[in-house]
Amino acid sequence: MPSTLTTGSKVHFHFLEGGLALSDRSRLKHFIASLFKKEKKRLAEIRYIFCSDDYLLSINQQYLQHDYYTDIITFGLSKPGEPINAEIYISVDRIRDNAVQFGNSLRTELHRVIFHGALHLCGYGDKKKKEALIMRQMEDKYLGLYFSSK
Repeated sequence: MPSTLTTGSKVHFHFLEGGLALSDRSRLKHFIASLFKKEKKRLAEIRYIFCSDDYLLSINQQYLQHDYYTDIITFGLSKPGEPINAEIYISVDRIRDNAVQFGNSLRTELHRVIFHGALHLCGYGDKKKKEALIMRQMEDKYLGLYFSSK
């Protein structure tokens, strides 16, 4: 069973994969909730599940019929017009590899992907080149806000 921090928050973190340093969790939860407010989206509940490559690959195969590793899969579970209820699966293995590949710190890459999932739920895409550019700009915006607000 994943470990959960229960704080009455709308944002929850579950860890299926050990060894991940996610510091200042209460502040991060508050920031994620504020991201939705800034994007004018109502948030019911969001669950981040940190897992291994193999675990996320099985989800990718089973639910999306994709046979490849990915760093994140976002499932919006609400009906249109309802507050956002979602599960976001993040591969700790991919985060570590991507941090090295892109020359980022593990902390920056982890937060980028966390915000990326939230931004998907706010309506941002990344399939087309223009969408991906806007998504990256929004990730950078929220990374800057988060890391400058300590």
